[in-house]
Amino acid sequence: MSELILTPGETTLAELEQVWRHGFASRLAVRLADSARPGIAASAARIAAAASGDAPVYGVNTGFGKLASIKIRAEDTATLQRNLILSHCCGVGEPVEPETVRLVMVLKLLSLGRGASGVRPEVITLIEAMLAEGVLPVIPSQGSVGASGDLAPLAHMAAAMLGEGRATYQGREMPGAEALAAAGLQPVVLAAKEGLALINGTQVSTAFALAGLFDAFASARAALVTSSLSTDAIMGSTAPFLEEIHTLRGHRGQILAAGVIRNLMEGSEIRESHREGDTRVQDPYCIRCQPQVTGACIDLLAQAARTLETEANAATDNPLVLTDAGLIVSGGNFHAEPVAFAADQIALAIAEIGAIAQRRVALMVDPALNHDLPPFLTPDPGLNSGLMIAEVTSAALMSENKHLATPCSTDSTPTSANQEDHVSMAAHGARRLRRMNANLAQILGIEALCAAAGVEFRAPLKTSATLQAVIAKLRETVPALAQDRYLAADLAETARLVREGVLTGAVPARLLEEVRA
Repeated sequence: MSELILTPGETTLAELEQVWRHGFASRLAVRLADSARPGIAASAARIAAAASGDAPVYGVNTGFGKLASIKIRAEDTATLQRNLILSHCCGVGEPVEPETVRLVMVLKLLSLGRGASGVRPEVITLIEAMLAEGVLPVIPSQGSVGASGDLAPLAHMAAAMLGEGRATYQGREMPGAEALAAAGLQPVVLAAKEGLALINGTQVSTAFALAGLFDAFASARAALVTSSLSTDAIMGSTAPFLEEIHTLRGHRGQILAAGVIRNLMEGSEIRESHREGDTRVQDPYCIRCQPQVTGACIDLLAQAARTLETEANAATDNPLVLTDAGLIVSGGNFHAEPVAFAADQIALAIAEIGAIAQRRVALMVDPALNHDLPPFLTPDPGLNSGLMIAEVTSAALMSENKHLATPCSTDSTPTSANQEDHVSMAAHGARRLRRMNANLAQILGIEALCAAAGVEFRAPLKTSATLQAVIAKLRETVPALAQDRYLAADLAETARLVREGVLTGAVPARLLEEVRA
């Protein structure tokens, strides 16, 4: 079993992507760096002192939310924290997938590890042990409004730590107590403020958003590959990709996207064949403006990435222990507005990458626009429909993503008897990214299918060696369409090839390495 050691405040997106993308399958153990331990112990000592004192401290010796004015006796603080967890286990909906549950737990470690939450080292140790042993809480995906923390879903995480609720042990679901016992672990008995520290915070919203970000970056890379193939398929011009054009505007993503497309198409016989004598003056925007659109999406993803990396390293519960100042202060770091905005940005980028890709699909199947390719990319049109309905499917998915891209951060509704009167809606705003990314992967898979067919119809002319390798990788599992056949399986396979990075894996890594968080 491999181990990843993370430093709170300094953890990178690359490390978090490793946790999310590979941690579950490899049972990657994750623990906090030793440098975080003194701060954790110091804040726990400060909370213990407050719990035994007479001064009311929110969440330590008082009730919660609208009940914060009710003082709790010192001997009842443990019961208070347990009741908090159990009463907040009100999540509904499908369980969060295990890869993202692991990421939620790691993000909670990072937040607690900042030494401002007041939890004892035993709480940290249990989360680390659960990750190492493969004990994952079953967390329902719905129920958070993204303010006062992701209360309901994080309560389900904490419940498993108490031996309550449900959990999986090495993939098998069972009661939380049984899962801990099977792994040789003991439930924790919460001390003052620890329950509040576990459920206050943005870790579920942030995990959803990070998962969406990681897949969106992967799709952006794939889109540069499929769009380059599409450009050759319709014998498009590469003049709009000249470096000087994009340098004059100055946007990093645009410059990057144009450079990738130039490099991917370098050496294409198809491109060289129509530099002279082509009567077309300009290509449609979906070809000509690829760098401007996809590049802008890359810039938007990069901005969201900066926000989410900051949030992943943040202390976001309440109240916070300011050890150096000797204070325990109520604040609002649990409000997930930054995550909500980042999720909306990612959604916009996903929708636009898919929108322009779908127009390229439509271009390639249309005999009026595809520069002498057969209708719907079938060698025997009429008797065969070819990729006609694959294009329709891509249009349906594009439209669905447009609707899903409607901002969630602009919505709010008061909760908790108007105490929590403005909320971010970050959790479902970020959760929708999973569905949007699945739609986008399928759109790009359909584009790859159409573009490969279009390039093959240009034989004996060949595309670039790099793009030939991409087509060869596609053809390993999806043969060319000579006659109509059952296409659903082919479409599912092309989506998988995009989603798992198989097509981009055929491209030299140096060409795409900058298109990442």
